[in-house]
Amino acid sequence: MRSTINIFVSVVVGGIFVLASNATRSPLQSQPWQTPAQWHRLLKKPVPGILLLDDGGVEFRSAKFNQRWPYMEIHSFDLLTQELTLTSYQNRRRHEPGEMSFHFTWSEPIPPEIAAQFTARVRKPVRNGVPLPNVTALAEIPAHHRMWSGGSNGMLRLKDSGIDYVTESGRDSRTWRWGDIQTIANPNPYELRLTGYRETVEFDLKQPLSRELFERMWDHLYAAGLNLSVVTAGEPR
Repeated sequence: MRSTINIFVSVVVGGIFVLASNATRSPLQSQPWQTPAQWHRLLKKPVPGILLLDDGGVEFRSAKFNQRWPYMEIHSFDLLTQELTLTSYQNRRRHEPGEMSFHFTWSEPIPPEIAAQFTARVRKPVRNGVPLPNVTALAEIPAHHRMWSGGSNGMLRLKDSGIDYVTESGRDSRTWRWGDIQTIANPNPYELRLTGYRETVEFDLKQPLSRELFERMWDHLYAAGLNLSVVTAGEPR
């Protein structure tokens, strides 16, 4: 009888422990994502291996090259559906200027949820070209991304967390957190300029951007970090 009670107590306590662990688990914690990938080097053959993203960092494993980058050691990255250029804080070899970058490609598209987690873990300004498709937008505006090579057509989506530019093919899509953006400009109702820490993009808008919506964007970008309060008459300033 006593052994039966002990087993019952152990099961109950164990179940409580599992529930508590799941309740306190960070939303960024998830199963590692990995894919067969190639590391590309200038004027050399690509090195095949495995690219891994987990809770602690990014890792590339191969017969010729193995390296792990904790998220703290990643300066920035450029991410597309099947391509990643990771810039670390490592100095380049032979006293060359700049920091070391590592370029990887793979065949299966990276899930948008993994791309969002990757962006959140690095925290620093990055270029994420894999927007989340099902996030509720406050407003949507059809737009043309103006580039010297002709540009692309897509949809600008204003969200609480930032701005997405989504194209039908996925090429040239981009997502910016408000923390990735330095300035926004609206010279006229049919033009929007976005200056980020990593790039400047110009959009020709196919529908006019209202002053109210632009001010809403301005508030998201500039007013979020300000300690603004209303002062009534008679109160000290």
